[in-house]
Amino acid sequence: MRFLKRVIQALALPSLFLALSGYFIWNAMHGERGLIAREHRMADIAAARAELSRAEADREAIERRVTGLRGDRVDRDQLDERARALLNMVGRDEIVVPYGPERRLYQ
Repeated sequence: MRFLKRVIQALALPSLFLALSGYFIWNAMHGERGLIAREHRMADIAAARAELSRAEADREAIERRVTGLRGDRVDRDQLDERARALLNMVGRDEIVVPYGPERRLYQ
């Protein structure tokens, strides 16, 4: 009986330490701030940065078009194109080539 009690006392502290270490190791891998969650956050950040660069490219393209219609100097070609698109009019000597709504004229 004493031998069994001594063995249990000898194994209690290392077992507690192993259980506590196992808990922290599991949380370091699978927890809310663990390594696996970090990989997911990094993938989300990369996707958000790609979306940001696409949005910035779209904004720059729109700004270039707006710059031609704003300010002291107005780009006559762009103004003419925009007026024709809004008024749905063409000149008598022009040919209209229709294209589908899914195909954008400008990128």
